[in-house]
Amino acid sequence: MVSPDDVHVVWEKIQNYIENVIEHSAGEANLADYYEYLTEGEMQLWIAADNDNILACMVTQLAPYPSKRVLRIIALGGVEMEKWIEFLPDIEHWAMGMGCSSLEAWGRKGWLKILTDWKCSYHILTKDLKGRMH
Repeated sequence: MVSPDDVHVVWEKIQNYIENVIEHSAGEANLADYYEYLTEGEMQLWIAADNDNILACMVTQLAPYPSKRVLRIIALGGVEMEKWIEFLPDIEHWAMGMGCSSLEAWGRKGWLKILTDWKCSYHILTKDLKGRMH
């Protein structure tokens, strides 16, 4: 995990990964929002690196539901997944240390083929209202 004080050190190297996630999102956050939330500690930045080459990054956020605490994976992108996917249990361990009883991920359906011990609990339905706003 990258400390909020050190996000600026890796930002240029992970910016493209975050931009790719934003392209597949429904407009929940832009690049500046991610930077702000990461540097303020509202979200967590995780990176996987091979020497000085950053292979992937993940953005998480602690979600305090009324009856449980969850670590939400908001963004995950990179290359050479076989080199870093095996480290997800380290994220799980950190989440449990933070009092989280589960993980949830915002992502495309294709992740279910990769995260075989996860289940799809529900779908998020959205309706765009921007065209009706004044």
